[in-house]
Amino acid sequence: MAEKELSGESGTAAARGPLAGVRVIETGSLIAGPFCGQLLGDFGAEVIKVEDPGAGDPMRQWGSNLPQGLSLNWPIIARNKKSVTCNLRHPEGQALLRDLLETSDVLIENFRPGTLERWGLGPDTLAEVNHRLVVTRVTGYGQDGPYSGRAGFGSIGEAMGGLRYITGEPDRAPSRTGISIGDSLAGVFAALGTVMALLSRERTGRGQVVDSAIYEAVLALMESILPEWELCGSRRERTGSVLPGVAPSNVYPTRNGAAILIAANRDTVFNRLAELMGRPEWRTDPRYGTHAARGENLADLDKLIAEWTGAQDAEPLLNLLHEAGVPAGLTYTAQDMLTDPHFEARQAIVRLVHDKLGSFPMQNVAPRLSDTPGAVRALGPDLGQHNDEIYGGVLGLDAADRARLREQGVI
Repeated sequence: MAEKELSGESGTAAARGPLAGVRVIETGSLIAGPFCGQLLGDFGAEVIKVEDPGAGDPMRQWGSNLPQGLSLNWPIIARNKKSVTCNLRHPEGQALLRDLLETSDVLIENFRPGTLERWGLGPDTLAEVNHRLVVTRVTGYGQDGPYSGRAGFGSIGEAMGGLRYITGEPDRAPSRTGISIGDSLAGVFAALGTVMALLSRERTGRGQVVDSAIYEAVLALMESILPEWELCGSRRERTGSVLPGVAPSNVYPTRNGAAILIAANRDTVFNRLAELMGRPEWRTDPRYGTHAARGENLADLDKLIAEWTGAQDAEPLLNLLHEAGVPAGLTYTAQDMLTDPHFEARQAIVRLVHDKLGSFPMQNVAPRLSDTPGAVRALGPDLGQHNDEIYGGVLGLDAADRARLREQGVI
């Protein structure tokens, strides 16, 4: 797939990525494992994605919008990666992967626990091939425990980790976010663990296993729900657009129909909001003068603020809030992001050229590093696009060997 960079970090900067020289073999599919690979590739790692010779990663076909039958997810989650085909259920395919891992630094996989072991590719076996190899394993429930053998998708991990129960309106069944947040969180933690394992390897000379479970990645973000229950007998419930005890922090109406977010729950910020609203007496009002009091009187306070915002148009109101030092903003859609001057100034969105769809926008690399920044260098590759480069250049297989493996369905 031919692309060229239109904006974002330069190719020179990309070559200085902090993971330049690190070779990653990614055998995962869909989101959790591949998102880990995306993050590592963003920061300069050579990510070689191993896909089944048939249809490849199902993410190539996923999405609610498929212009020309093409997934809009694939160019993003497979960016900066090379694609080779390999049938890991075939003994020769397993041998090819083992050969690749001899000169690699990281293996990413998100198969059900025990799958690699059945193929003779478990971490203990691979350590005999390459004792410096980091094996990053992403699953629903982790590599051990009574649930480890279950099929685990992100939605189940979100429920088990506690996120689903507290998401949504209080009078309705639990809701979900509009993205696969559980899978992505597991990928983020997997990438973090991988980098830490590589850092540890610099001291010990040995790789290790990184075990990232979706439900644990979600659980890690659940703040104090566990001690709240055990020590106080308090269970967080669904509260819609507000957080219990935190006020004001909500979405408020405006005269021209736009909804704005105002987050002024900290005492000093609330005092600035009160001054702006012409209600300086709220500073000492026992109902609103402290964080705890505002939390107890959340509904009344939100009603008063909504009456004030509802009498004004959004843009001038936001300007007043910004000038007063009160955090506020609109709820952005993709259209807003693509036209926002701050997004443009920070190059938060990068564009590359897709060979069929033309200019292709996507989120840029995060976080930013001052000396060794990451970069988006290429969109997701065609299936098997790099077979000759990797099998020929890295493993030294000649054209006849590659042709035989293709005929046998190995690659």
